[in-house]
Amino acid sequence: MSLSRIISGVVAIALALTLIVLGGWYFTCGMGILVFLGQQEYFRMVRAKGLAPAVKSTLIVSQLLLVIATLNPGLADALFPLAGTFICFYLLFQPKMATIADMSTSILGLFYGGYMPSYWVRLRMGSLAETQAVSNLPFYGYLPASWTEWFDLPHALKLTFVVMVCIWAADIGAYFMGKWLGKTKLSAISPKKTVEGAIFGALGTIAVAIAGAWYLDWAWWPLTGTLLGFLISVTTLLGDLTESIMKRDAGFKDSGQLIPGHGGILDRTDSYVFTAPVVYLFVTICLPIFSP
Repeated sequence: MSLSRIISGVVAIALALTLIVLGGWYFTCGMGILVFLGQQEYFRMVRAKGLAPAVKSTLIVSQLLLVIATLNPGLADALFPLAGTFICFYLLFQPKMATIADMSTSILGLFYGGYMPSYWVRLRMGSLAETQAVSNLPFYGYLPASWTEWFDLPHALKLTFVVMVCIWAADIGAYFMGKWLGKTKLSAISPKKTVEGAIFGALGTIAVAIAGAWYLDWAWWPLTGTLLGFLISVTTLLGDLTESIMKRDAGFKDSGQLIPGHGGILDRTDSYVFTAPVVYLFVTICLPIFSP
C-alpha cells in the first residue's frame, strides 16, 4: 500500500468513528456530505454515457430523505415514491424530451445514492425517543462520559459500530486473503476478486458478527451473529460488484479522485450501500423471532 492510501484510510476511519459516536444531526450531516459527493460521481458516470438525468432534483430529494430519516424513520419509506414521482415530473417538463434511460438512471441515483444510505441514519438514530433520552450534546448528539464503559453505550451506537466493523472485516479479509491465496476468479465484472478472497472475507465477517451479537446481548447470539455476518458478507460483495459494473459500463477506472490512493467516494463506500437496509430489516423483523 502507498503512504497516501494508508494516511487517507486512517483519516477516513477516524472521521467515520467520530460521526458514529456523535450520532444525531452530526451523523446525518456527515451522511449528507457523503451522499452528495457519491451522487456527483454517479451522475458523472451516467453523463459519460450521453444521458441527461435529473441531477439537481435527485440531489435535493436525497438530502430530504436523510432529514426525514432522522426525524421519522418510517416516513422516509413514504417519501421515497413521492421523491421518485417528483423526479419524473421534473424530467417530463424539460425543453428536451427525456428518454427512458434518463428517467431510469435518475431513479437509480435516488435509490442507490439517497434512499439506501438513509438506512444508515435509521440504524444510528434508532428511535427518536431513545436518541433524545441519551443525548448530552446539542442537535441530538452524544458523547460517552467514559470510554471504558463499552457495555453502557446507546444500543443504536453499538449496533452501528458492530455493522461497520463487520464490513471492515469483510473488506480486509477478502483483500489480503485474496492476494495471498486467491486463484479462482469470482466474476468478470471485477477481475481482481477471487472466490478464495470472498470465502475468507465471509468467514472473517461471521466471526466478527458473532462477537458483535454477544456484545449486543442478542438472543441465540451464535446463530443470530452467524446470520448477520453472512448477510453482511453477501451485501458488501454485491455492493462492490454493483459499483464495478457501473464503472466498467461508463469506462471509468475509479469513480473519482477525491481520496488519495483510494479513488472516489463510491470506490470506498460501495460496500456499505446495500448493507444498512438489510441489517435494519434483519434487526427489526427477523431478530424478534429469536427473542424469548
